[in-house]
Amino acid sequence: MEQFTNPDQYLIWIDQAINWLQANVLVGPVLIQIIACAVAAIPAFFLRRGFTALLDLLQSWKPILHYAGVRRLFSVLPSLAFPVVFVLLVWFMDAVAVQMGHPHNFIRLVASLLNAWIVIRLAAAVVNNPTLARTIAALAWGLAALNIVGWLDPAIVALDSLSMEIGKFRISVYGVLKAIVSLALLLWIAAFASRLFEQRIKKVRHLTPSVQVLMTKLLKLALLSVAVLFALSTIGVDLTALAVFGGAVGVGIGLGLQRIAANLISGVILLLDRSIKPGDVIAIGDTFGWIQSLGARYTAVRTRDGTEFLIPNEDLITTQVENWSHSDVRLRLKVPVGISYNCDPHFAIELCNAAAAKCSRVQENPGPNTLMRGFGDSSVDLEIRFWITDPQNGRGNIISEILLNVWDAFKEHNIEIPFPQRDLHLKSTDTDLRVEMNKSPAKD
Repeated sequence: MEQFTNPDQYLIWIDQAINWLQANVLVGPVLIQIIACAVAAIPAFFLRRGFTALLDLLQSWKPILHYAGVRRLFSVLPSLAFPVVFVLLVWFMDAVAVQMGHPHNFIRLVASLLNAWIVIRLAAAVVNNPTLARTIAALAWGLAALNIVGWLDPAIVALDSLSMEIGKFRISVYGVLKAIVSLALLLWIAAFASRLFEQRIKKVRHLTPSVQVLMTKLLKLALLSVAVLFALSTIGVDLTALAVFGGAVGVGIGLGLQRIAANLISGVILLLDRSIKPGDVIAIGDTFGWIQSLGARYTAVRTRDGTEFLIPNEDLITTQVENWSHSDVRLRLKVPVGISYNCDPHFAIELCNAAAAKCSRVQENPGPNTLMRGFGDSSVDLEIRFWITDPQNGRGNIISEILLNVWDAFKEHNIEIPFPQRDLHLKSTDTDLRVEMNKSPAKD
């Protein structure tokens, strides 16, 4: 603690700092680089307006701004106009200095700091995950620090020396890290591009929903495959060796991934034959609802009560499915009604037709039609038949509405709706049977 309270110690530190500046900064080559960077900041300051105008022009292109990450990116880019133009000029000066054989350490230091700053700002804007954004920021500052102290190239050489050979293929720590970074970047670009293409495909009106989904999934699969292949090529993987790997994967699919492969293939078949598409109203087993989306492995079916069932695509291929809107959205519903044997069935049929016709969802052509289906144990059985064109809005609600109208009409015209009745027959025996009926006295 004495050195912090001794004034002479501060003079010693100041003298050491001045000596370091004179030996490392206040020298001709470094001063020239400092002046060059300062001069480059002047045109960067004026050119930033043109860069901002270019960003405003890109922001007017609505398809590219549909993705939330792109909107966040373009919202932060105007504030980075100056450092982006500045770093471009600095890197240009660095290239010129390298070609002419002049020192460029300070120029590269400035470029490294600007690069780290830009990467951190872009990562914070584009990456929605805070942990991932902090990881990218730490990597950017780490690389900048290694480059500043001159340890970046030695660190790359050290990581590349940590390697192992498998046959003719060499794997190093540096190669694996480079592959991971390349794969992450290429996958992000592929996902971003697939989202843009998906938005464009959905706007093509002459394509059916199933074809749109199929094109989107095939395009996404192709982009992801290209990203993986490029990432593998960055570490020197011979892509011809993937043929052997593909054979191994085929064996694995045949043995352990049969159901997954079946669901994937079934999903493609459903999209190709267009038997099921988003928006269709289907019933499979005890599940009734409309299709929300077609996935690679399953189909999402949403019921009227808000429950969403994820049905494997294989089940939609191998089991019977009722598609109420496959080729025509028109659907005929049947509602059974019973009346008493004491009532006129002709009049009751007229009342049933009129009750069904009051509902707005019931089609007028053909209109509702009530048939007499038979003579039941306790009632004359009628059946109201009517057509609707919006099965996605449910069938239980329209049936309830018609039954309420029938109830009101029958009550108004004294049409009796019977309840089950049973006749009791007593078989005669030799024993006398005595029946008494007692009425309980009324209580005060």
